[in-house]
Amino acid sequence: MMSMHRKLLGGMGMVAILGLGLANPAYCAQAQARPAAHPALVMTAPEVTRMRAEIARPGRFQRTYQQQKAEVDRKIALPKQVPVPVDAGGGVTHEIHRNNAQLMYDAAVIYQLTGEAKYAHFVRDMLSMYAELYPTLPLHPQRKTDSVISAGRLFWQNLNESVWLVYTIQAYDAILPALQEGERRKIENGILRPVALFLSEGSPHTFNTIHNHATWATTAVGMTGYVLGERDWVEQALYGSDKSGKGGFLRQLDELFSPDGYYTEGPYYQRYALLPFVTFAKAIETREPQRKIFSYRDGIILKAIDTTIQLSYNKLFFPINDAIKDKGIDTIELVTGVAIAYSATGDAGLLDIARRQDRVILTGDGMRVAQGLDARRDKPYRFASRVFRDGAKGDEGGLVVMREPDQALVFKATAQGMGHGHFDKLNWLFYDKGAEIVSDYGAARFLNIEAKFGGRYLPENKSYANQTVAHNTLVVDEGSHYGGKLDVAEAHHPELLYFSDKDGLKISAARVGDAYPGVSFVRTMAQLRDARLRQPIVLDVLTVDSSKNHQLDLPLHYKGHLIKTNFALDTATQSLAPLGKRNGYQYLWLKARAEAAAPLSQVTWLNENGRFYTLSTLAAPGMQVLFTQIGANDPNFNLRNENAFILRIPAARQAAYVSVLEPHGGHDPISEMTSDADSRVKRIQHARTGDIDAVHLAFASGLEWLLLLNNSTSFDPKQTSIARFEGKDYSFQGRFKLIELGQDQARGGNKQ
Repeated sequence: MMSMHRKLLGGMGMVAILGLGLANPAYCAQAQARPAAHPALVMTAPEVTRMRAEIARPGRFQRTYQQQKAEVDRKIALPKQVPVPVDAGGGVTHEIHRNNAQLMYDAAVIYQLTGEAKYAHFVRDMLSMYAELYPTLPLHPQRKTDSVISAGRLFWQNLNESVWLVYTIQAYDAILPALQEGERRKIENGILRPVALFLSEGSPHTFNTIHNHATWATTAVGMTGYVLGERDWVEQALYGSDKSGKGGFLRQLDELFSPDGYYTEGPYYQRYALLPFVTFAKAIETREPQRKIFSYRDGIILKAIDTTIQLSYNKLFFPINDAIKDKGIDTIELVTGVAIAYSATGDAGLLDIARRQDRVILTGDGMRVAQGLDARRDKPYRFASRVFRDGAKGDEGGLVVMREPDQALVFKATAQGMGHGHFDKLNWLFYDKGAEIVSDYGAARFLNIEAKFGGRYLPENKSYANQTVAHNTLVVDEGSHYGGKLDVAEAHHPELLYFSDKDGLKISAARVGDAYPGVSFVRTMAQLRDARLRQPIVLDVLTVDSSKNHQLDLPLHYKGHLIKTNFALDTATQSLAPLGKRNGYQYLWLKARAEAAAPLSQVTWLNENGRFYTLSTLAAPGMQVLFTQIGANDPNFNLRNENAFILRIPAARQAAYVSVLEPHGGHDPISEMTSDADSRVKRIQHARTGDIDAVHLAFASGLEWLLLLNNSTSFDPKQTSIARFEGKDYSFQGRFKLIELGQDQARGGNKQ
């Protein structure tokens, strides 16, 4: 149910594409001859010869082959089913058609590896049944008539039709040697050509849109064009229906990825979109190596594979935007991507990821991965602290990832992310000791579980999960960023001010000036490591400037059980009421209310990983702490019952939220031992001189730091900044400086 929000983009024409050396005028529009040997897409005939030898030797590839063959043997012994489509995603007929495509592909691979005709005949017979059914089908009865999403015929949306054809055309390519000419004609004319034409000529809006729906459609049509010798289809897949370059696969590579390989919709959809990108790229490399597709746009496909890996923690992707939280690096999309990237680069670090994935695919690329793992050629993959720029030119903010051993801090300063984006500028997430600590809701959806709204996104996805209060960022007057309007949010993005990583200090800052009328806010996130700290800590400084008084809320969604606060709670023990009426607040039970302890307010919780976490916050005048749980106004129990607390400043024009998240101690339920359950943060102070901030941190150990920040809009890297703290002036150059008080040591001076 993915949005088709981004419209057809103009730009690079055929002349410019020719200049890049990506179009071969010798082809023109004439049909391309079929290759001499099949398969010839992602898997090739020469590779099959080597794969047959490999399955005769003990190892990962042989085990994968044996498992897949046994599964295929079991399934093809069952009666074939090609029913008339009636169900949406997750329904019986939907799942039958989806599984049929996968089974045909798997059986075709086993045919190539064994040479046994029964596997090819199974695929042939299944495709013959589809060739008889498909011409009789109208548009799907469960299509969404009020949506810009194009309908399918086999499936409720034509996205699924594209996915079906991507698998099916590879199966057909692999069994072609076993078919008679009449059988080919029936299959090609009855099902393959009609589906390809339905996806291109029948759905031009989807086909030419810059979006993951179009990625799947162009991949399906382009690969079908290669197999059926339809050169014109390949050109349309690459350059759009009119072959101008305004749409098509290459334009999607230009527009959907930043120069760092970051996909605009976020890691979850980067994972999903990756499979058609790498699959079609591999087919292009096989059929037209002169295009050098893996070198296109400075190797953007290979960068995208690496970036997808980087945007994960403990094997799971960071769940920003419309994300399902249980998707990770072991999904088939990234298993395929890692195999293709390893074949292209030989990077032994990718073998480390393949070992963690613990699965290989039955292709030539999968064979090379299996051989590398069997020979123990893998080297540790390096997860980096870095900025992943957003936007086609890399100038629309970015996703900042800071890492320490066991930790990952994610600072979301990205663009909207099209229809799958959430209204949560300058949100953050935190992971430690293998677990989610500061969380994001992700998507409100039970994927392919038909009983829950047909497996589609739930209505609460828009009314709660997309709204700003569902995230860990500033909410003004209980409204969402950009009024919760997608077209407005798409036109804006944060200004990423800087990122630095040196001497145990990782720090980044970003500004948003248009999420609310007359309100701007700057957030600085830092991860500090020091031998005198029990664990690295997170510092969060969010400053707000506005033209008039506003109610300011800063939620923090935490994973774990509340242990203690240093202030008294007024807890609702007899009845609950919703916190608000709209913009996501209507779903929050107000479970407790408190006046924040001054000058330092502290909340401690225990995570399932056995570690304590304390958020220590400098209490602003009048600050309240509201403890909430999701569940109000949710009669069908569609939402998860997750917990948060909201730091509320009832009325202010200027404000500063300054907090430290401190991991500490632990609890062992086996030995019944608890250690270091108390925070060691003793004091937080903040002073502002113009655009210069000074943040003072003091710990029980006697350690004291002063962090100086210059987040001004008129920053001059050559100018010396002056910060005043407790009557003393401190000078520094650059965006920041960290000083250990009582010592001569200082870190910083970043001059970006």
